[in-house]
Amino acid sequence: MKKKIRVLIAKPGLDGHDRGAKVVARGLRDAGMEVIYTGLRQTPEQIVNAAIQEDVDFIGLSILSGAHNHLFPEIMRLLRERGGEDIHVFAGGIIPEDDIPYLNSIGIERVFLPGTKILEVVDYINQVVKDD
Repeated sequence: MKKKIRVLIAKPGLDGHDRGAKVVARGLRDAGMEVIYTGLRQTPEQIVNAAIQEDVDFIGLSILSGAHNHLFPEIMRLLRERGGEDIHVFAGGIIPEDDIPYLNSIGIERVFLPGTKILEVVDYINQVVKDD
């Protein structure tokens, strides 16, 4: 029996809008993945602790506040420190395209912008699992 793909969807920082994160979580669940949603206003420490405790394959970060260049590096640093470097990380939300190369350089594998179809996120995850 094939192991289900486990994905943690997280809302870092003080951003209080989670509709997009919930849509992604539901879409991934409908695609057969096991999804853990952390809820609003999570610290980098809370996100990393939950990801490691839940033994997830992926972390999906949703952000609308503009704090991605501050919060995402901290999440990636904590993942490396706590032995979670094998967890794939992707992000979505309101992120300027000019910031994407920096986010990729710190380990965020993909950035999905507004209007991305859920199937594109599902395909990305399935392709990473296939390549691993």
